[in-house]
Amino acid sequence: MKSAFEGYNACVFAYGQTGSGKSYTMMGNSGDSGLIPRICEALFSRINETTRWDEASFRTEVSYLEIYNERVRDLLRRKSSKTFNLRVREHPKEGPYVEDLSKHLVQNYSDVEELMDAGNINRTTAATGMNDVSSRSHAIFTIKFTQAKFDAEMPCETVSKIHLVDLAGSERADATGATGVRLKEGGNINKSLVTLGNVISALADLSQDAANPLVKKKQVFVPYRDSVLTWLLKDSLGGNSKTIMIATISPADVNYGETLSTLRYANRAKNIINKPTINEDA
Repeated sequence: MKSAFEGYNACVFAYGQTGSGKSYTMMGNSGDSGLIPRICEALFSRINETTRWDEASFRTEVSYLEIYNERVRDLLRRKSSKTFNLRVREHPKEGPYVEDLSKHLVQNYSDVEELMDAGNINRTTAATGMNDVSSRSHAIFTIKFTQAKFDAEMPCETVSKIHLVDLAGSERADATGATGVRLKEGGNINKSLVTLGNVISALADLSQDAANPLVKKKQVFVPYRDSVLTWLLKDSLGGNSKTIMIATISPADVNYGETLSTLRYANRAKNIINKPTINEDA
């Protein structure tokens, strides 16, 4: 939240196996708010404080999408042919974006809460052998936050994008007992998470090479386009963003292998060095 007020892009995402608590961490439940509602609430609390002193004016827009079986779906648009299969494009300056994704202007936290609840109802979940309400898609809640103020008597404007991501969990077919549609969903979830792992490994290698000037630089290809998830989060993972990864792990000994895999993932992610800049209108 502090980064957004300073004009930086920010991203928070939770990674871990199915049933380890990602959706609970990011969204929470009715009696216990997760990170996404808390971040939004804190954002508007600070906006109200700043507006009271006439220090700046703000504009906040939100959008909410899910990536289900490698297709992008708008969670905030009423049922129509355009909700599914939205196309991902790339802007030369602003990077990847979703064409025709609806953006909703919000004035306060209750507006955000209303949209969040509507989106969560539309989100694809299903029961598996490991989780009664397993997320069958990756969900990205985006806040576009613009602030205009005077700096040394000159007008200036900063635009921040905050991506709050609830990933679907990695899963093994034998542990979840998945068949048919569930098995296909699990295959697509695992494919995108393997790509995310490859992207994180490649970015970690690049960061280590950059940190050691004596080592000869090797060509490292970052496979962003191998999945819709990594393409959309290209800037957040290895570009102009302050990014936090939360690793969720299961305490059960039967999940030992998955837990180890998640911790290795997190350890690689720690080595990535992004170089965020303040998004200021020249």
